Amino acid sequence: MKAEKPRIYLSPPHLSGYEEEYIKQAFRDNWIAPLGPHVDAFERELAEYVGVKGAVALSSGTAGIHLALRLLGVGKGDVVFCSTLTFIASVNPVLYQGGVPVFIDSEPASWNMSPSALRKAFKWAERKGRLPKAVVAVDLYGQSADMEPILQICREYGVPVVEDAAEALGATYKGKKCGSLGDFGVFSFNGNKIITTSGGGMLVSDDVKALEKARFWATQARDRAVWYQHSEMGYNYRMSNVLAGIGRGQLRVIEERVARRREVFLRYQQALGDIEGIGFMPEASFGRSNRWLTVMTVDEEKLSASPLDLINALEGENIESRPVWKPMHLQPLFAGCEYFTHEDGVSISDGLFKKGLCLPSGSSLAEEEQERVIGVIRKVLGG
Repeated sequence: MKAEKPRIYLSPPHLSGYEEEYIKQAFRDNWIAPLGPHVDAFERELAEYVGVKGAVALSSGTAGIHLALRLLGVGKGDVVFCSTLTFIASVNPVLYQGGVPVFIDSEPASWNMSPSALRKAFKWAERKGRLPKAVVAVDLYGQSADMEPILQICREYGVPVVEDAAEALGATYKGKKCGSLGDFGVFSFNGNKIITTSGGGMLVSDDVKALEKARFWATQARDRAVWYQHSEMGYNYRMSNVLAGIGRGQLRVIEERVARRREVFLRYQQALGDIEGIGFMPEASFGRSNRWLTVMTVDEEKLSASPLDLINALEGENIESRPVWKPMHLQPLFAGCEYFTHEDGVSISDGLFKKGLCLPSGSSLAEEEQERVIGVIRKVLGG
């Protein structure tokens, strides 16, 4: 019986070795319960790395977006503008607050929120007399949105911005770190992210007072009293001390992880970029992508295969790959929600969904594993 080839994952965890010393410290000091010195230190260290005044360590990036929207006063019936080309975690917190998402298309240079589509959405909202309470701009696949025009438009209307940088730790925009550009920034440390705490996230901001409120809500909103007293609704959203220790060990190697993922991207580009009909997610001129995932596009009119054909062929060789995120305006959950395109009659995000696939991109991906991936793709495309 032929032995199955080892599984190649899309983006597996990659431990640095530093995590163990922090975990041992937590065990030695009996800081196994939630919160503790590693949580405090992880918040300080990440805030310093990103270049913001404060951070709150949480159970997920989704929790961070939820708290940010609550801090901004999003409530029942309030409109929130959101990037459409993203994972649903960017949008679900709008529903948690009873809000109404309105979706904004991508633009070609970065695949992120289109300033021109955003402008159209604001004009529509102004005519309706229903300006959004917030804008959630996503940094897709590790690349910043073009935040300068986005922020300028939002300031004109007095609307705050939540930067969903869940996939973009280590990426930059005009010399600033992703996550530091909006009123609030959010990171994810899920197992597939560029650094991981197994599960976890971080809310960051220069508004330290607001972060203190978020910290209060995230710890079940317990009042300062001898007994357990609660005057506001809270959540069980805080990160544990053990997981924060893992995060501290991971953060020490973030620049190495960015460099390695960029090398993985470059190798794919060099090996496959000569094939007519194959393209790759561009790197916008305004910053550095962390290349969390290498995303390839396939033009079916020029090739004899579709992205799904490649995904199936890779899976047949025990290699994980995925389509580009299905845009939120196409999701059954959001049927009937408003959507504004980059150009009249042209949806950039629909085209990217149709053409794109994500390739194995882990920072621990060995060259011989990557050659396996490349070999399957070239075989499907006829050499």
